[in-house]
Amino acid sequence: MSKLSESQIKEQLKHIEDWEYSDNAIHTTIEFSDFKDCFTVMTRIAFEAENLNHHPDWSNVYNKLSISLSSHEAGGLTEKDFQLAQIIDGIIS
Repeated sequence: MSKLSESQIKEQLKHIEDWEYSDNAIHTTIEFSDFKDCFTVMTRIAFEAENLNHHPDWSNVYNKLSISLSSHEAGGLTEKDFQLAQIIDGIIS
């Protein structure tokens, strides 16, 4: 999968909400009502990430989940990053 250009990234950002682009990755932080809800969503995301064979860089503290997506082998963002971001947005909505 090839790395997206800056113009392609800007276009893709229009299709995802609450994600920011910096340091060759897209980032979001999601707050849940409690740890159990956060962990449940993380589990659902994990299954989707495994299906795509594309795994997030993420961290969890109590009810907050921080996610960064980038394709390390491509050295930046690819279509897979935006595909996973859209799946994540669908799960949390």
